[in-house]
Amino acid sequence: MDAVLGLVLLFPLLGAVANGLIGNRRGWSKRTTSAVALAGSGLAMLSAFTAVAYWLWHFGRHHVWQVTLFSWIPPLPGHTVAGQLAPFSIDFSLRLDALSAVMVFFVTFVGFLIHVYSVGYMHGESDRGFARYFAYLNLFMFAMLTLVLGANLLVLFVGWEGVGLCSYLLIGYYFTQDWCASAGKKAFIVNRIGDFGFLLAIFLAYKVFGTVDFGQIAQAVEENPASYAGYLNAIGLLLFVGAVGKSAQLPLYVWLPDAMAGPTPVSALIHAATMVTAGVYMVARTNVIYR
Repeated sequence: MDAVLGLVLLFPLLGAVANGLIGNRRGWSKRTTSAVALAGSGLAMLSAFTAVAYWLWHFGRHHVWQVTLFSWIPPLPGHTVAGQLAPFSIDFSLRLDALSAVMVFFVTFVGFLIHVYSVGYMHGESDRGFARYFAYLNLFMFAMLTLVLGANLLVLFVGWEGVGLCSYLLIGYYFTQDWCASAGKKAFIVNRIGDFGFLLAIFLAYKVFGTVDFGQIAQAVEENPASYAGYLNAIGLLLFVGAVGKSAQLPLYVWLPDAMAGPTPVSALIHAATMVTAGVYMVARTNVIYR
């Protein structure tokens, strides 16, 4: 059953690749494009529901189900942490617990409904434009689910950057109009300001804890909170800078009003339901740092 968590990410990614690299180039009909996009989002939703049900049945809502899909960065010579040499390695791992279960349920369910609505809303577009739109939409779901299910800061950051890229592509969907293209660039640039703080937080967290895994960081802080107090303040502030940018808070809110330049379903998915909650989710996920 460990593969079910991987399928939650795989299905929307396959939909994005199929529509983006094949459908967009070969001029698939709208019917074919819609079927591929709905299959990608719908199967992701079914896989997510199955994974949540399995987690509740076999682990319980107070426990964590963590799955390592593959070793992303194999062990490399590391640095000294607490007097011991800690090798640097990163696994592409997914984590399902009470927090991520709520988010994955919400993202897949709302995402699928918006895909269904988009079929009719975008029907007036050209075949290639139609395929491009749904490739972006499926890719956004893949990135958002990676963000929600990531078991460490680096995997979460991959999803974090992915939703930023997709927001740029979807906001600037009508790129032939200057104001739409400018709105997309504005969102991309402002989000990068916040993401720089997030990136610094990842570097500092690894320097301090010798790991970026959420479970290992929480264990280290709970065992000896006093020794990490000063570092936690710095890491928390840097993470909060990232959250401010992604969730459009003062002073990095300026991209959000212009973000309505994209198609209406984009605003419903990204700017009302999912991406703007990513900052809140990240703070909740790293709550041990803010205690």
